[in-house]
Amino acid sequence: SSRIDFNKPIPSGTLIELIGRISRVGNTSVDVEVTIYIEQMYLEHREEAIGGTFTLVAIDNNKKPVSIL
Repeated sequence: SSRIDFNKPIPSGTLIELIGRISRVGNTSVDVEVTIYIEQMYLEHREEAIGGTFTLVAIDNNKKPVSIL
């Protein structure tokens, strides 16, 4: 991960919505921006709790990067 922003704590048992969006595609890797929202059961709005960017790399059986394109 290159960045994780903890904006609001998430209490145990809270409903969440997790949204991932591909922000960059490289030859062997992809960056995914992930946002987690707190969903209150009887309220119509949601609050952003956590956001971050993660880089995923494709590897072969020998743990060497391989092309994803």
